[in-house]
Amino acid sequence: MIRLNFLQYNPLDLNIDKNYSLDSLSTNFEFENLCKEFLNYFSFKKLKTFSFSKEGFLGLILELNSKIAVSLGESQALIDACKMYEKLGFEITYLDLNKDGTVCLDKLKDEDFDYIFISSYVMDTFFLSDLKSLKTLTNAKIISNASADFCEYSDIIYFDNYKLCGYFLSGVLLFNDGFEQLNIGFTDSLAIYSCFKSYKKIKKDIKIKETFIKKLEDKFKDNLYYFVNNKNTLNNSFHIALKGIKAREIIRTLAFENIFLSNGEGCSLGLSKPSRVVQAMGFEESISRNALSFSFNENYEEEIINKVVNLIFKKYEQIRSFE
Repeated sequence: MIRLNFLQYNPLDLNIDKNYSLDSLSTNFEFENLCKEFLNYFSFKKLKTFSFSKEGFLGLILELNSKIAVSLGESQALIDACKMYEKLGFEITYLDLNKDGTVCLDKLKDEDFDYIFISSYVMDTFFLSDLKSLKTLTNAKIISNASADFCEYSDIIYFDNYKLCGYFLSGVLLFNDGFEQLNIGFTDSLAIYSCFKSYKKIKKDIKIKETFIKKLEDKFKDNLYYFVNNKNTLNNSFHIALKGIKAREIIRTLAFENIFLSNGEGCSLGLSKPSRVVQAMGFEESISRNALSFSFNENYEEEIINKVVNLIFKKYEQIRSFE
């Protein structure tokens, strides 16, 4: 199995010690020590779990009860929660995406926000956002999805367990203030355990991105193009587009060869929806269907990269021949 959708779906062999189960009548030392280790690792003081869904995010937004801006490069569940929030009669300011994949920050010049939901990377493209520079533009607290990358300039971070471990468990929120910490009876201990264990498995020394891209360029030539500059994506990811094909078709056929990649958030299995993020950048839906996201947690040997690139090209040619 060659997993090229690592940052979208990363199955974890979940063998959890029963000592992490919670008992209201005992001290729960193991769980308390796990939480302390988790918090110290990211330098936060408090944590809570929440449903990583539009309902769960809506609860967080209502709890903040503040002036909020949200980048359109964030997770679909968060965007859907914002729409529900607006239906309740409240206001949300959206930060658009520019054509080059960056988050447009112009609205920060005219308004003062209490909180901004913006991560150090954009979903789907994994294009980096400079949160350090953002801090010079606003006094708002930054709330970030840290599932693929943690940025020290984030004031509050949260994790998507499905992306990290392959199980739809609760999300985990780390903070110092702004939220109420739940008592132990409302805490998903399994989510905290799996989240921390999975995050620590992400390798920081991935060095094959440029090699992979160059081999794809040599093979596909003019049939390959880009929505973003991959020099500015996470070091273990890149984003491409293939002309004249729907990404889901090549994703599905490659799965039979035990090669897995994705076309966007929630689309690891090649579902019919095109990337919402690419469309938010200003591209038509038909064009956004060309997009493919690559991410990996291994420094594959050149022989394996060649094999993968050749197989992707073969499948691409086969699909194009039926058009």
